[in-house]
Amino acid sequence: MFTKGIPGRQYARRGACALAVASAALALQTGTAAASGTGGVPAPAAHTAPAPAPAPAPASAVRITEGQVGEAAPGGTLLYPSVTSCLTVTVRLADGGLVGAHASLFQVPGEYRSDRVLGALRDRVGGRDVTAVEVRGAVGAWLPGYFTKAIESYGDGESVPFPSEPDPDGLAAAVADGLGQPHTKVTVTDVPDGDQTVR
Repeated sequence: MFTKGIPGRQYARRGACALAVASAALALQTGTAAASGTGGVPAPAAHTAPAPAPAPAPASAVRITEGQVGEAAPGGTLLYPSVTSCLTVTVRLADGGLVGAHASLFQVPGEYRSDRVLGALRDRVGGRDVTAVEVRGAVGAWLPGYFTKAIESYGDGESVPFPSEPDPDGLAAAVADGLGQPHTKVTVTDVPDGDQTVR
């Protein structure tokens, strides 16, 4: 406020206001402003614990395409892309790791046939403790026998068998036998076409 005729007073008031504004700004920056908001008597500075460290980024997914076998470390993720007429077989290990196979009805060049994929998966698991085995995918397109005799192994003149209805119990038994695991550890789930992510 400017007071005409008393020049010294205008500077005193301006100086007091500037000092009050500077003190309030400093108090807000240091966190010592009184709870009442007056800025008169500074409150003691609050002591807080350091912020927790951010959670680690999730491990990248291990991608397993048709006819392949792969493994994710404990806490990791398996990604089975484009599961259409296929089955995926995921072995859950006691240490939290995952070992999986993407079983294909028809062999992809350079990859495992359906009658070799369980053997490769069993070898990858080795002697490690298994808690569960999950089979997912096109259950209705698979005969349990495809795990012991692939479609490609039928010769000229031989009739290739095809399923007339889904056989989840037969698939569970075939997978359990192929992996050397108790049948009670194996579950079979029919899932729609698409990518499968297992954590």
